[in-house]
Amino acid sequence: MINIEDNFEFKVNDTIIIGCSSGPDSMALVDMLLKIREKYHLSLIIAHVNHNVRKESFDEALYMKDYCQNNNLVFETMTIEDYGDDNFHNEARNIRYNFFESLVHKYEADYLMTAHHGDDLIETVLMRIVRGSNLNGYSGFKKVVPMEGYKIVRPLIHYTKEELEEYDKVNNVKYFVDSSNDKDKYTRNRYRKYVIPFLKDEDSNVHHKFLKFSEELSDASRFIDKERDKALDRCLNGSSINLELFVKEDKFIQKEILYYLLSEFYQDDLILVNDKHIDLVLNLIYSNKANSFVNLPNEVVANKSYNMLELKRETLEITSYEIEFNNYVLLPDNHVIERVEDTSDNSNNICRLNSQDITLPLIVRTRKIGDRMLVKGLDGSKKVKDIFIDKKIKMDKRDAWPIVVDSKGKIVWIPGIKKSVYDKKKVDSYDIVLKYS
Repeated sequence: MINIEDNFEFKVNDTIIIGCSSGPDSMALVDMLLKIREKYHLSLIIAHVNHNVRKESFDEALYMKDYCQNNNLVFETMTIEDYGDDNFHNEARNIRYNFFESLVHKYEADYLMTAHHGDDLIETVLMRIVRGSNLNGYSGFKKVVPMEGYKIVRPLIHYTKEELEEYDKVNNVKYFVDSSNDKDKYTRNRYRKYVIPFLKDEDSNVHHKFLKFSEELSDASRFIDKERDKALDRCLNGSSINLELFVKEDKFIQKEILYYLLSEFYQDDLILVNDKHIDLVLNLIYSNKANSFVNLPNEVVANKSYNMLELKRETLEITSYEIEFNNYVLLPDNHVIERVEDTSDNSNNICRLNSQDITLPLIVRTRKIGDRMLVKGLDGSKKVKDIFIDKKIKMDKRDAWPIVVDSKGKIVWIPGIKKSVYDKKKVDSYDIVLKYS
């Protein structure tokens, strides 16, 4: 018997964005939330993405719109008009989650809920094991992921797809089936069709075992991350690795350092990089060659020069700058940061500062290794690198993105992306208003 309240503690007046594809899993999730909506006075917003690769997807979007009108649900939708050359599933996922996050901010939501279930977790863990990853990658995905100002929640992780389809049948929930889910050309589909049934024949509750496995790895990964960060502080020299110090670290920590640094160049849990690439870099480090390099996916190069190792994108000419701000700055990409009288805009393109909190003059510069910012709404600081990754900013843009600091080096604003604790609300006292355009 499925009871969503058994797996998540709802609070009165929660606002929830629900990622809904119109498939059996997400429609079951919506129906469960509708059943407890009045009990908790929930505000529910349906977020539907039309991936625009099947003609049926437009009919599904229309059905979701009517469904929401009939059930007094807020309906938000988008259609992906164009795809680049990236892996289709990864690119679609990034677009989808950027859309979801925009709705979280629009409605000031407490949670983003998705319908990932136990079978999804098994598939993800197995795919990561076969591809090769680190502990964090092998853990798959988590039930609850704290984000800045909200949480991503997967309340159905304890159930199987079969259980959710049975729920739909019993509760007369209509759903659509994506025909592409039967195509063997997609890796995940092959696991779903051939591997998962075998595991369930061995143990019908195998999804619970994988969930425990995932949670154990996540706990271990959090502990290891702390040790990795200590090692990073010892080994990093600017943007390069001091190899004399690096080789003194435990071999496991060495791999974790490389995975972490490569996350600068790859999105979605290093989906393009596996342990074979890490071994290539380690072989380079331990080779007798004083000057050499190895090529990694997407034109990333690990370059060894005597006792230093640098990871960089080969085809990029990194543009760095440091400009003292005096009311107006024209950036190399033709964007502008200027001081304005005031504005009603509260987006990340505006920053309000009180000069008593900072040390003037302000400086606009590119990022540096180890940059951290005290993030507004977050209890503590966050690495600028991680902020860029969270916002899915591509590497070629990260290296030239403006960072606004005061004369003592405190980061006060990442224009267009994130505000610091130094940003003031409209009702607060401030004497500097900056605009990014």
